[in-house]
Amino acid sequence: MYSLDVNFLKDRPAYQKKPEGKGGIAFKFPTGDLTLVYVGVAVGVGLPALLGVSWWLLQGKIVELEGTVAQLDQENKRLDTEIGNLNKIKAETKSVKEETQALVTVFDQIRPWSAMLQDLRDRIPTAVQIENIKQLPPIPVAKGEPANNPAGGLEITGLARSFNDVNDFLLSLQQSRFLKPTESRILTATLVDAPLKADVSKPPNGVVIKPPQVVKYTIQSTMSDVPASELIQELEKKGTVGLVARIRSMQQTGVILK
Repeated sequence: MYSLDVNFLKDRPAYQKKPEGKGGIAFKFPTGDLTLVYVGVAVGVGLPALLGVSWWLLQGKIVELEGTVAQLDQENKRLDTEIGNLNKIKAETKSVKEETQALVTVFDQIRPWSAMLQDLRDRIPTAVQIENIKQLPPIPVAKGEPANNPAGGLEITGLARSFNDVNDFLLSLQQSRFLKPTESRILTATLVDAPLKADVSKPPNGVVIKPPQVVKYTIQSTMSDVPASELIQELEKKGTVGLVARIRSMQQTGVILK
């Protein structure tokens, strides 16, 4: 008898062989909802384009900023030059002001001798004579430093009839605005024989008459450090017209304050 050997497992779908394509591997396009696929494709294509556009815009901005930086650098150099010029002008102006102020200070300390002598004439008593007037140099505060009062002082020597006349002369000098009252003093005052005139002849009988005694004095004083611009009235009274006119001209221009 014949026996049948039938294998029904081979007929099941799981054991069916998949047909092979000519390319070796068969690609089956996915089916169903394709939204995620489209989103992925859009991102894959759009992101490089967006990056390209961003890079192009960034390069343009960099070029623009480089141009702005170059302009600012040129402007900075121009401003530095102008600042240097302004600083130079300020330094020159400061130097001119200092020189002008120094000149004004010296000018304001001028004491015309004509005014000084006229002031002495107005103050000397009738019984006092002046033999010599000497200007004293200023005394420095310390070695190498300028004096507080560059005008210096005066030394007056002469003869007086008595010690009281010398004291009266000193008191009169202490009232002068051209001198410092606290620094006016009598240095010496001694009795001496009155000098005889050269043309006095000896008496015929040979008797020599002793001349009367007088007081030989020395008075020292320091010139006032009050600015000349504050002594205009005194200077006008003593006839110092030129100096007064210059001071008033400087006051009008503002160089010297009124």
